[in-house]
Amino acid sequence: MQVVDGASAGTGAHVRSLAEGLVARGLRVTVCAPPGAEPTYGFEDIGARFVPLPGRSEAEAAAALRRVCADADLVHAHGVRAALPALSALVLTGRRRAPFVVTWHRRGHASGARAHWRRLMERRVARGATVVLAATTDLVDRARRLGARDARLAPVVLPGRVRRSDAAAPAEPHRSAEERRHHKSRAEVGAVGRPLVFSVGRLDVHHGYGTVLTAARAWRDLDPPPLLAIAGEGPQRGELQRRVDEEALPVRLLGRREDAFELLAGADVAVLTARWEGRSLLAEEALHGGVPLVATSVGGVPELVGDGALLVPYGDADALASEVRGLLADPVRRERLAAEGRARASEWPTEEATVAHVLSVYDELTS
Repeated sequence: MQVVDGASAGTGAHVRSLAEGLVARGLRVTVCAPPGAEPTYGFEDIGARFVPLPGRSEAEAAAALRRVCADADLVHAHGVRAALPALSALVLTGRRRAPFVVTWHRRGHASGARAHWRRLMERRVARGATVVLAATTDLVDRARRLGARDARLAPVVLPGRVRRSDAAAPAEPHRSAEERRHHKSRAEVGAVGRPLVFSVGRLDVHHGYGTVLTAARAWRDLDPPPLLAIAGEGPQRGELQRRVDEEALPVRLLGRREDAFELLAGADVAVLTARWEGRSLLAEEALHGGVPLVATSVGGVPELVGDGALLVPYGDADALASEVRGLLADPVRRERLAAEGRARASEWPTEEATVAHVLSVYDELTS
């Protein structure tokens, strides 16, 4: 049984990939998730059973899961919010000894009283899990500090066109700096005849776009001045747009874009400025596509990118501006970093390896 809270598109895509691989290996898989997950991910299309979960309260979700848990040989929850009702359901069914696996994909970013509540919930999940699988080393350490009996680093691959290990799948084409300058997406965002710096993410405090706007002030004296384009929506949209207007920054807020990673393909440099990231989809797409990346040295980013990206401290606008300026001024350095990024991406585990690893954990716990 796979339990998903529906909070993250990346988690949903990972669970679909995992369920598909498990079904292909002969397992019966039930996916329990909010009702909207099925039309989005098509779990039943790949042979899994889908059970919609009510999202109004943990108690309601636990009651629904209780019925499904009755014949489950193993329960695997993805994230703390999914794990809490699953753990309650196992207690209610009297099957507390059934193996309970929890994957931690990311950290919470609450503050004040909510941060205290979040830590209590994380402790409850860590201590209640048979095994905690974590996407990054710092999440493994966090689970252990909170009392996990068994916490392990586990590969979590976000599936997609550039992450398929199928030999028949077309390889992501390498684009030279010249080809990027003529990429069709540049005209759409207004970067014809000027460098394009690109980012994608939710417009909130966590993603650090205030820092990147400050860095963009230092690019205005370049000739021509590069355009910073940011794809995404969020609560900081109005505040960021006011800064762009008042400071005359060379920045465009593109809003939510389904083609965000197509736009990334035409960029000269990508920037990731978040306070914490696990396996960042932006970082994965940039390195796979050979787009030079400047990213904050936080969470799982350093172990994900290795030498395939330039790392700066979180919140350091001067360091960010300096690295971006340096790359824009040096095409040879950009090409070298792009090549190192592609080499790093070729070392990442495949979807098949991820499924095999999880299945080995299941076999260990049910043997």
